[in-house]
Amino acid sequence: MKVVILCGGYGTRIRDVAENLPKPMIPVGNHPIIWHIMKYYASLGHNEFILCLGYKSNVIKDYFINYEARTTDFSITLGKKDSMEILNGHSEQNWKITFAETGLDSMTGSRIKKIKKYIKPNESFMLTYGDGLSNVDIDKLVSFHKLHNKALTLTGVRPAGRFGEIMSDSKGGITEFQEKPQATKSRINGGFFVANYSLFDFIDEGDDVIFEQQPMKSLVEHGELMQFDHDGFWQPMDTMREYKMLNEMYSENKAPWKIWE
Repeated sequence: MKVVILCGGYGTRIRDVAENLPKPMIPVGNHPIIWHIMKYYASLGHNEFILCLGYKSNVIKDYFINYEARTTDFSITLGKKDSMEILNGHSEQNWKITFAETGLDSMTGSRIKKIKKYIKPNESFMLTYGDGLSNVDIDKLVSFHKLHNKALTLTGVRPAGRFGEIMSDSKGGITEFQEKPQATKSRINGGFFVANYSLFDFIDEGDDVIFEQQPMKSLVEHGELMQFDHDGFWQPMDTMREYKMLNEMYSENKAPWKIWE
């Protein structure tokens, strides 16, 4: 099943981490976060990707076009075209990546609409954002989607609060302390979707269509949106604090999304 990744936004909320990089290219360990997302899907058997590009798309393209040189030992003979010889392999050799230019200022819904030509009629596909990591059970998510066969399934998550929570008595004594309490008892959109081809019918033409607004509302009105609950790890990278946290988890080998060796 193809995996569509939205990675064309400006990432203005995290510019203090890397001004010169598009958000999906901000590193977690030795690889950009988009690589981690793709690696997670590929580890579960989904290795065909469609990247919805926009802001600084050349940086993302260059990374993957030069991937062999970045990740392997190789030799070349100067003066001979196509003489590059890979001396050791990598486990991403079977990834198929479509680089789709979906517009510099296009909104999320518009980007999705513009890759319709790369999805076959009656074909289901997965969809996610290029800035969030999770250990969501993709197999169960896909099975749930196929069972109800609606236009779209979203993953509902309960995010942790950004700040610790304390409770005290009338004298100021701390009675309860939670480092990362649940921010809400209800769920929010975790960004790991499965969609049918019919999803495109709910997205209007134009560059200003925000996927999370009118298309979602229309899906609800027509009874075509379902929720898959995920209570495990889920974490976007929107701030410097979250950037540092994800990198710390990865460096300490405590990354829940790292299911590969």
